Amino acid sequence: MASIDEIKEISTRIKRDIIQLTSANTGHPGGAIGAADIIAELYFSRLRHDPSNPNWEDRDRFVLSNGHLCTALYSAMARSGYFELSELQTFRKIDSRLQGHPSKHDLPGLETSSGPLGQGLSIANGMALSNRLRNSDAKVYCLVGDGEIQEGQIWEAAMTSSHYNLDNLALIINWNDIQIDGHVKDVMNIEPIAEKFSAFGWNTIEIDGHNVREIKDAFDSFENHRGAPTAIVAKTVIGKGVSYMEHEPIWHGKAPSSDEAKQALDEIGPSRFGEDLIFQ
Repeated sequence: MASIDEIKEISTRIKRDIIQLTSANTGHPGGAIGAADIIAELYFSRLRHDPSNPNWEDRDRFVLSNGHLCTALYSAMARSGYFELSELQTFRKIDSRLQGHPSKHDLPGLETSSGPLGQGLSIANGMALSNRLRNSDAKVYCLVGDGEIQEGQIWEAAMTSSHYNLDNLALIINWNDIQIDGHVKDVMNIEPIAEKFSAFGWNTIEIDGHNVREIKDAFDSFENHRGAPTAIVAKTVIGKGVSYMEHEPIWHGKAPSSDEAKQALDEIGPSRFGEDLIFQ
């Protein structure tokens, strides 16, 4: 299991990758950067997975429900060995396997395709139930956005998770109070998030989604809890570490210019994990 310092270095590398990928004038950088610490912990310290055998039946599953954060996922997958780093340069290009929303049919290692929001938890429920029927101890982790949980399907799925006592399922809510139309609390207030999941029968944990120790402790708690699914409400900041992005809704789906990308990379700083991408 990677240490706290190692996860911080990996997260920094993922953030740098996100900026370089989206600086080609495409993608959703803010939320992806905000979720980098969680993605780093999952892929490099938490998930039981094998990039050389992506269809291993007893692997842990990660479902990215809010698929527009895919640059963070693609970075983690490439950096952990699912495909060559050079393929990251094809992000959102014609015939690329790295589409703007993940496509399971194109890229081995993805657990689900995405696009319409609100579906990931339902899919994760099915995986968790399947694991139980197979007597597998594999875990299922599902990441959703806070704006995404405005959708009714999330709450139908939350009832299902609790009804079937899916203690092999962890839902991570990326709570940055930003969605495409502005601040979540202004568009459709979802608070109090933790209390709502608790009322639905979930084991609920609130954390700072940028504190690696709290992230690790929350996943440890999930793995040791029995009898109910776990909801990890992770408070994050959109574009964390990039001064002009933090708390700004416009960076939900705006790509940085070349000058903005350079500033972002300077502010994020270097990483001792891996090497920088080189774009032609």
